Amino acid sequence: MKQLQIPEGFTAQDIKVESSICTGEKTIGFYSKADKKLHCSELVRSERDIKVFYAKYGLKPE
Repeated sequence: MKQLQIPEGFTAQDIKVESSICTGEKTIGFYSKADKKLHCSELVRSERDIKVFYAKYGLKPE
């Protein structure tokens, strides 16, 4: 898997998992406090998806 660079302006501490109030669907991405949105977000179906997201950026889940 090709390692991606963390998007400019974000750090590993900006990674956040959000859950939809309506459907319970979870997404992970880099959270921007400025616009209160997830960037580079992906759907989370299992804990493995979270680990894969971190691994894409050369990080380990905290």
